[in-house]
Amino acid sequence: MAATLPASHYNDKSMERTGPVSRPPAPRRSAPWADSVFSFFAHAAAILTLALLAGIILSLVIGAMPAIREYGLSFLWRSDWDPVKNSYGGLVMIYGTLMTSLIALVIAVPVSFGIALFLTELSPKWLKRPLGIAIELLAAVPSIVYGMWGLLVFGPILATYVQAPLQSLLSGVPFLGSLVSGPPVGIGILSAGIILAIMVIPFIASVMRDVFEVTPPMLKESAYGLGSTTWEVVYKVVLPYTKTGVIGGIMLGLGRALGETMAVTFVIGNTNQLNSLSVFEAANSISSALANEFAEAAQGLHQASLIYLGLVLFLITFVVLSLSKMLLSRLKKNEGGRT
Repeated sequence: MAATLPASHYNDKSMERTGPVSRPPAPRRSAPWADSVFSFFAHAAAILTLALLAGIILSLVIGAMPAIREYGLSFLWRSDWDPVKNSYGGLVMIYGTLMTSLIALVIAVPVSFGIALFLTELSPKWLKRPLGIAIELLAAVPSIVYGMWGLLVFGPILATYVQAPLQSLLSGVPFLGSLVSGPPVGIGILSAGIILAIMVIPFIASVMRDVFEVTPPMLKESAYGLGSTTWEVVYKVVLPYTKTGVIGGIMLGLGRALGETMAVTFVIGNTNQLNSLSVFEAANSISSALANEFAEAAQGLHQASLIYLGLVLFLITFVVLSLSKMLLSRLKKNEGGRT
């Protein structure tokens, strides 16, 4: 039989509950001013970035104002560029910039996608790391080296083994014949576009590889378990999951292609006249024109026209980034609609 405890045992003050259980005091912050300092510097960094952006735009507008007053928006479709007659138009440079960047993307995006797909899904382990490092090392090659290689090595190969056979094959064919016309010297829009493609492939491929690797393995393994092929897994699982990073990588490559200077200067021909729409035609780009002429440009309309070109390049980049944001928003909206 269990022993009965005396009533005095239950009346012990140590066992009485006279109210709610008290909680331990909250720990005091050792440096309450740290949050204020951190917040101040974070806001200052954001405001400084916006101020620098506004300052760049304002300085470009002020510097280009004489050309803006003289030509207005007609500067965008005027094709003459004659410092002797003091008459300027940016059509040739704008066309060269857009065409070389477009050619670079058409070549670089599929190649970069293939590299990223191979490194993340198909490559053996012993090859994955050295190949990835080799791709990243291509981004460290100076642009002037690409330009010299393009002028001295790639240009003659392009002229001998690509342009000349195409001209013989398409001679007399409407449109296609004019598309490959021009002297076979190996410099021009196509050569500059291919060199740009080689330069931007490391950036796009590295970003694509990194975003492909963040896809949860369980999603891919589930798709493989249902009988999906590698392409179906990539197309239906990996790409939808990483589309924001993929588009960001492509935009990074496009930004590099739009602003590249030295490599393009070597191989585009630096001609401010556009005689035909041939991809082998020598032309010019905005960045190349600025590099070649700004140091020797006279004060007045010539210098203002070059700054106007810089403002146009800035606006082109802004429009491209805005379109990419709109594309991402549309993709997210459609994805929600399907859900």
